Amino acid sequence: MVTGGTRGIGFAACRRFAEAGAHVIVVGRSDPSTAVAVESLRSEVPGGSFMAAACDVGDPEQVKDLFQKVFAAHKRLDALVANAGVLHDSLVGMVTPKIISDVFSVNLNGLLYCSQYASRLMVRSGGGSIVALSSIMGTNGAAGQTVYGASKAAVIGAVKSMAKELAPRGIRVNAIAPGFIDTDMTRAIGDAKFNERVASIAMGRVGLPLEVAEVALFLAGPMSSYVTGQIIGVDGGMLI
Repeated sequence: MVTGGTRGIGFAACRRFAEAGAHVIVVGRSDPSTAVAVESLRSEVPGGSFMAAACDVGDPEQVKDLFQKVFAAHKRLDALVANAGVLHDSLVGMVTPKIISDVFSVNLNGLLYCSQYASRLMVRSGGGSIVALSSIMGTNGAAGQTVYGASKAAVIGAVKSMAKELAPRGIRVNAIAPGFIDTDMTRAIGDAKFNERVASIAMGRVGLPLEVAEVALFLAGPMSSYVTGQIIGVDGGMLI
């Protein structure tokens, strides 16, 4: 299962997992966007196996319904990539209660809701892997990103705690902390700011969604069978 799977890093993860032979549950916020994403994935990965599922991960009732559908269809879940996230740029003095609520609802609460149900399904089949998307903003912080950075730092705390709790049950929990990745979200900041961010990257280029997806695949699969509670940066040596 990949939440936020309709674009950017999530879409790249869906494609890469399908290429590796997984049946991929593509989760997006709305039925139309999720259906379009699955149609695109099927054209890009002929023979790939996909299930479209609309869900606002910040809504516990929708998450419960999502996992009931997954259980009815498959009776198991091997890996969860908790990628769904929202970003609101705002100086701390301009932060509103709605910004805080919106960001934490998806970025942190969504991870917790999905992990609750995912872990129950994984235990039934002997274990699994949860991969959460944090951010370099969560590990390093950045001006204008207090709320987003706080939510992504909270993801790290949740991952480290879940890793300790779920390891005896055969479930590994890790996080990826991407740096500046070439997505619709980052392109929306404008060319000047985009180029300024690229200039801060030691490797001298923006990261690709596929490069994050490859790490998610590694963490979900058997090559990382002894890796849990880790935060892996995928940032090209970015400085903040």
